[in-house]
Amino acid sequence: MKVAYMIGALERGGTETLLLDTIRQATPEGLDCILIYRKGGAMLSEFIQTGIVIEHLPIQHRIDILYVFRLRRMLLSHRVQIIHAQTPFDAFLAYWAVIGTQISLVLSFHGYDFGWSWFAHRMLKFIVKRTDVNIYVSNHLRNYYVVAYSLSCFDKQKVIYNGINFEKLDVSHSNTFREELGISPPELLMGCIGNFVAVRDQLTICRFLDKLQKSTIDFRFVFVGSRNSSNSLYDDCVKFCRENGLLNRVYFVGSRHDVPRILKNLDAFVYASNHDSFGIAVVEAMAAGVPVFVNDWPVMQEITEGGGAYLYRTKDSDDLLEKIVPFCQNKLSYLDKAKKNASLVKNKYSIHHHVCQVIHLYKSIV
Repeated sequence: MKVAYMIGALERGGTETLLLDTIRQATPEGLDCILIYRKGGAMLSEFIQTGIVIEHLPIQHRIDILYVFRLRRMLLSHRVQIIHAQTPFDAFLAYWAVIGTQISLVLSFHGYDFGWSWFAHRMLKFIVKRTDVNIYVSNHLRNYYVVAYSLSCFDKQKVIYNGINFEKLDVSHSNTFREELGISPPELLMGCIGNFVAVRDQLTICRFLDKLQKSTIDFRFVFVGSRNSSNSLYDDCVKFCRENGLLNRVYFVGSRHDVPRILKNLDAFVYASNHDSFGIAVVEAMAAGVPVFVNDWPVMQEITEGGGAYLYRTKDSDDLLEKIVPFCQNKLSYLDKAKKNASLVKNKYSIHHHVCQVIHLYKSIV
């Protein structure tokens, strides 16, 4: 089966990582994959290393009508049977390219349409009803789009959870990250992983940390994630911590490529979401056997079910404090429970399970 994956840019992110892991897993499963992208990025070299055919098809100027014809010619030359778009805009371009062919169109939804322009909403309203299948990364995300865009053909709206390559979490335990920060193993180290973007709410965690330092509990906390120039969240968090005397306990280490090693060094993982559509970092933390504290945003309730995570009321730093204090007083029992639940999480959200579901879906529409 020949499948063309279509994506805008190859910058490092959750969508791109999922696509890379999918291709790595799908090729041994007998799927013949090619990748079509419009813009490069930090992950291009990793996609090249998979050995699949990669085509760079940029939009040459703002109104590039000939793009559709170049895309159509490319798909036909590769004898593609399915084109799987990773964004609505890619699906919109692909729709016009496959008219009159036998090529099926699949669109994955990785996030919400919050903050989109009028044109983007109109484009989405057009394309969401014209694909062969839409894939959503959670039930909550599917239900949102079904209601928001009045999708009557429910059979075309499929939920396939994100898949994670858990082999990358199998790193030997090392205290080098604690040593890097000057934190000894007995000290309580908690952390949050995720870039400072609009979908996250690290400021609520900062407010919780201010309350925690006023108790008798000693702790250290690390924020892993890059600053985003489109909002002030990172700067607001640093300012809050500075004004409240937290910078001797709280570390902002930026973007890191050793997240599995960092997870192994944490005693607890704390997360706050505004409107995540899945929560890869939360699942990775549960799979690493780390106690997880996350707000009760509906998607987080969905993905942590049966995974042993502890939910607190969204944006309620006092409720988070109430959930954390018992953990601090009885850390070993929490760690033991988290390790027992890790295997259940790995089975439910493995990349192998994800790819098997995707291939089954492809076979149903070809």
